[in-house]
Amino acid sequence: MLSSITRREIFNAAHRLHRSDLTDEQNFEQYGKCSYPNYHGHNYELHVTIVGAINPQSGYVYDIARLKTVIKEEVTEVYDHRNLNLDTEDFKSLIPTVENMAVVIYNKVRKRIEPEFQVKVKLYETIRNYSEYPM
Repeated sequence: MLSSITRREIFNAAHRLHRSDLTDEQNFEQYGKCSYPNYHGHNYELHVTIVGAINPQSGYVYDIARLKTVIKEEVTEVYDHRNLNLDTEDFKSLIPTVENMAVVIYNKVRKRIEPEFQVKVKLYETIRNYSEYPM
């Protein structure tokens, strides 16, 4: 019997969407206001879901306290109140779009979760915009 458990976390971070090989005008054409040189911020809402069989001894799919620790160590301690472009290695050369962020977060969490579990990430950049990985 498969089920899931989801942990929701919030972190705040600034970023700028731009490519160094484009002019400011070309970046504005591609990314709009998100390309402004002084950065902007979001209150990101992260949902990490673990899918697996319910353990008959514990009643858990996955220990939520362990998942909380993984997210804290891999995501919130690294990204919260940071400038993603300037302060993190993950986005020094990768554009910190919500899509790229979801993939990076998935990969960081995935390596810490046992292979018998599926991992899914949903990252809200705004109340209206989010990305899910994997599909």
